[in-house]
Amino acid sequence: MKITVCIGSSCHIKGSRRVVEELQKLIKENMLEDKVELVGIFCLGKCQQGVSVMVEDQFYSVKPDTVMEFFNTEVLARVM
Repeated sequence: MKITVCIGSSCHIKGSRRVVEELQKLIKENMLEDKVELVGIFCLGKCQQGVSVMVEDQFYSVKPDTVMEFFNTEVLARVM
């Protein structure tokens, strides 16, 4: 599974760094390093809806305080 997080200026202001850090932590805690690839991109073209996150080809708007819910429902549910 590939998770792409926008790290462009608009998403950065909305907390993309914290989203990335939390996703890194959750991936490691759940021992999913071999199943989940986390990458950054400078723009997903959805600046008004950021922090923009793509899982495979599906778009999500994730905030630093919703990362855990996103991870549980959209990542764990797919890889388990």
